Amino acid sequence: MAMTVTDIVEISKARFKIVLDNDAVFVLYREEIKAMSINKGGELPDEKFRYITDELLVKRARLRGLNLLKSRDYTRYQMVTKLKQGLYPDSVIEAAIDYFVSYGYRDDVRYAASYIGYAGASKSRKRIEYDLQKKGVSAQDIMKAYLQCEEQKLLIDEEQLIEEFLIKKHYGENSATFEERRKIIASLYRKGFSLDKIYKAVGQFE
Repeated sequence: MAMTVTDIVEISKARFKIVLDNDAVFVLYREEIKAMSINKGGELPDEKFRYITDELLVKRARLRGLNLLKSRDYTRYQMVTKLKQGLYPDSVIEAAIDYFVSYGYRDDVRYAASYIGYAGASKSRKRIEYDLQKKGVSAQDIMKAYLQCEEQKLLIDEEQLIEEFLIKKHYGENSATFEERRKIIASLYRKGFSLDKIYKAVGQFE
């Protein structure tokens, strides 16, 4: 079964967006379009379409993902978002993600544990969980990551974090003004620390 090429849109001098009548959209290079005789209004045979999506684009998506992972870890959500920006079809993205997972290149638990180890030196658990959920990490994977960090003794007590923050800000309970205390409390609260722990370290308002 053949599909019709409804449009070919230039993205850059070398890259073009191919649009088919079955709503499929993907990007090819000029040389690839020429080699496969793809023309606007022309037909694209099913076997050629399968070669593009199942082989050519999957290899390209894998390479794109691996290049991204060289510099930092990505959550599944972040990697999917990056590949979608490259106009890779959903089936291609899923195949690439499965490849990364099978080789351990992309793991939300590993990502979360790494983030906890980094952010745990200044942020509360509540704030870290919120940040990770925004990055697309599930609550289950966050819990697993915290258990890993706990087993490796990487977690810092939140009361200790608050005390270190107060020392850094040169805060003195007896010398601080009302406004200074208010700002310190607000800053700690934004970091996700509970008010009972904040008041215990900072002191209640009089």
